[in-house]
Amino acid sequence: MIVKVLELESNKARLVIQGEGHTFMNALCDEILRDPSVDVAKYIIEFQFSDPELLVTTKGKKDPAVVIRDACKRLSKNCDKLIKGLGK
Repeated sequence: MIVKVLELESNKARLVIQGEGHTFMNALCDEILRDPSVDVAKYIIEFQFSDPELLVTTKGKKDPAVVIRDACKRLSKNCDKLIKGLGK
């Protein structure tokens, strides 16, 4: 997965995540919004075959890059649990 950082500030991040679509981006935004320090988590896919742009803003001083990384880790754990459950 290739990530391009368009903008990174103390409370705002804009990223392009190459090769991803609505499925991953919906799950990621949902997971990011579980963090109470997050103000906005949304994405846009401007054209049908373009890469999504993710926007995350936080309230206060929490680094949005940390919020995104933590959300990805939680998503990964959930997928691991699902895979284990299917293997039984």
